[in-house]
Amino acid sequence: MDFEAFFDERLQALKQSGDYRIFAELERCAGDFPRARYHEAGAVDDVTVWCSNDYMGMGQHPEVLAAMKNAIDEHGAGAGGTRNISGTNHLHIQLERALADLHGKQAALIFTSGYVANLTALATLASRLPGCVVYSDALNHNSMIEGLRQSRAEKRIFKHNDPADLDRLIRADDPARPKLVMFESVYSMDGDVAPLDDLLSVCEAHGALSYLDEVHAVGMYGARGGGVAEREGVMDRVDVIQGTLAKAFGVIGGYVAASTRTIDFIRSFGNGFIFTTALPPAVAAGALKSVEIVKASPDLRARHQERAARLKQKLREAGLPLMPSECHIVPVLVGDPVACRRASDLLLDLHRIYVQPINYPTVPHGTERLRLTPTPFHTDAQIDALVAALKDVWGRLELSAAA
Repeated sequence: MDFEAFFDERLQALKQSGDYRIFAELERCAGDFPRARYHEAGAVDDVTVWCSNDYMGMGQHPEVLAAMKNAIDEHGAGAGGTRNISGTNHLHIQLERALADLHGKQAALIFTSGYVANLTALATLASRLPGCVVYSDALNHNSMIEGLRQSRAEKRIFKHNDPADLDRLIRADDPARPKLVMFESVYSMDGDVAPLDDLLSVCEAHGALSYLDEVHAVGMYGARGGGVAEREGVMDRVDVIQGTLAKAFGVIGGYVAASTRTIDFIRSFGNGFIFTTALPPAVAAGALKSVEIVKASPDLRARHQERAARLKQKLREAGLPLMPSECHIVPVLVGDPVACRRASDLLLDLHRIYVQPINYPTVPHGTERLRLTPTPFHTDAQIDALVAALKDVWGRLELSAAA
């Protein structure tokens, strides 16, 4: 087989469909978020970033940076091994305790990423519970889907955010079989929020283990940033809560929080945890400091929500196709992959505004969009500039104003 020819053919097809991904080469500017330096063809220019997952700007917080610098001086660069082989640092234990406290759970376990946390925890639970059936929301993240695939457990897909459909599917199965229900709180591409109380009621009625992905909610919702489950007063009813350290907390890593036995089970049997080198101590130190700050910063959460609301209002007033969103994620519909890529390019080239196009397979064909993520640090002037730039690009490309 001519491997190079095959790779080239498939890549060319991806480019022709408009789904080929191009990375913008950026330098984040510490202390000046959301500004960044953009590198292109040997030139460097300032841009405003409107699509970062550093939702709260904690990746730039001086106390987080200081904690990471101090940890490097004290502990060195790497962890030195897997958690089982010399790699468990005191900072890892402190971080896990802080995360368990954040979610009101007995214990927590950290991973190298949120993706690995989902894949490992779900694959471990679903594969080792004898005869387990997994019920998955139709729009769950790829990391959850891959965890389910690796488990090889039987699966049922319930309609998105539909407790009645979940209940119908569970009722059709043997009541004696172990059941695991997995869903998210905030769905990151549409910005809709799960009906947690109703979904958990179905889980409880059938004795199913509930697994909640809060990666796009931790730090931003609830009195201390415990997520939508904390805001809705249902954290104690969720069996396993999964989160990330790479979004609201601004560093990198993932985790799960649950009962002591559940966490010990995942720790003891999860290959994605057992065979992976531990997070660098400096990363754990930065994440720990970030969690501490965010827990005590309701004003930051309030400002974040106010910025998102203001941006939505300005987009509506401008007649731009804002898609329905119940949270801080602000998607603007384009509906065509080539046009979406072109809109992103024009925003960057003409207005020095960086928004990555969101195309298939992240979202279905025909729903391509620009996904805006306002932060507490985007100013009124930057919001106005963004809306004006979007209007200009929509006019140039003759895009529809209807969402």
